[in-house]
Amino acid sequence: MLAIITTNLLRRPARTIFTASGIALGVATIVALLSFTAGLQQTAAGFVHLGGSDLGVFQANVSDPTASVLPAATAARLARRPEVTRATPLLLIVEGIHADPAAIVFGAEPSGFFTQSLVLTGGSHPPAGAEQALIGDRLAAHAHLAPGGAIVIKGRPFRVAGVYHSGILFEDSGAVLPLATAQAVSGRSGEVTDVVVQLSQHTAAAAAGPSIESALPGTQVITDPQQALRAGANSTLISKAILVIVVIALIVGAISVANTMAMSIIERQGEIGLLSTVGWSPSRVATLIFGEGVAVSVLGAAMGLLVGVIGAGLLVKALGVSSYVSPSVTAWGLGRGLLVGVAIGVLGGIYPAWRVTRMTPLKALSGS
Repeated sequence: MLAIITTNLLRRPARTIFTASGIALGVATIVALLSFTAGLQQTAAGFVHLGGSDLGVFQANVSDPTASVLPAATAARLARRPEVTRATPLLLIVEGIHADPAAIVFGAEPSGFFTQSLVLTGGSHPPAGAEQALIGDRLAAHAHLAPGGAIVIKGRPFRVAGVYHSGILFEDSGAVLPLATAQAVSGRSGEVTDVVVQLSQHTAAAAAGPSIESALPGTQVITDPQQALRAGANSTLISKAILVIVVIALIVGAISVANTMAMSIIERQGEIGLLSTVGWSPSRVATLIFGEGVAVSVLGAAMGLLVGVIGAGLLVKALGVSSYVSPSVTAWGLGRGLLVGVAIGVLGGIYPAWRVTRMTPLKALSGS
């Protein structure tokens, strides 16, 4: 049976490739978006634990955590709480680096644990009071910068004092300025984006969150990646987009497969009638037609998986968010793409297979 299916698909290669390509496009889009979502989850994990923190305190009810605005005095209020060991304020400047608009600039206190946790791979920390910058190793490689060079932030040049590595994608793709300097260049005196917190020993982040939110009205505490994703609108939009694309791929793909198999039945009525006269039962002929539909879908799914893996990286670059997220292709993501491809073949092959069972050998041989 498998050999016959393969032969029948190869008899009309143009039609087979065209149908498989349509399925591949839908599967590739699904795989790319799933890998993008997985990358967002990894980014969110880093966003929660900036500088080795246990949690982050942001403005409540913002559509994007990077748009949060808090008074700088929030850090001092948090530092006085019994469950908090250290708290340091951060000011995030988006689209502020001339060499890489997608990179983030972190305004941080030089003596805070965020700045002190950075591992320098070149140069040194800026001298006290100096308006100099530290840059991540990924940004240094992208912009071809080194200690002693200059980086333009918000239209102002800053000397690069050192290059650091933190292990967090968007930290290593960005730069760090002293908090006061970052507030000055962004025109946000007295404001910060969030406060990152290290908790005292034996204090669970999940337990500390509600207590902090109660003590500081108008704030939200983010302690895990899922909270960070829910706080922003982008992940929700992506999740909804994936669902819509899956449904569209199933509908359009199934119709395409059904149409291809139906045309194949019309063209091969004589062949089908001959198979019936030599002893093939209607169910066996239906299995042949159904198998061809599934086979062309599996072929399209295989093509889509390959294109999706390659396209995931291209998608991130095209969106200009490589500094925020790196696509993560997982076995579960590939499995879901393959599942959609097989489902297309199953749905698309049902009607043509049923139609074959309604054909009599005499009718098939006469071509009517």
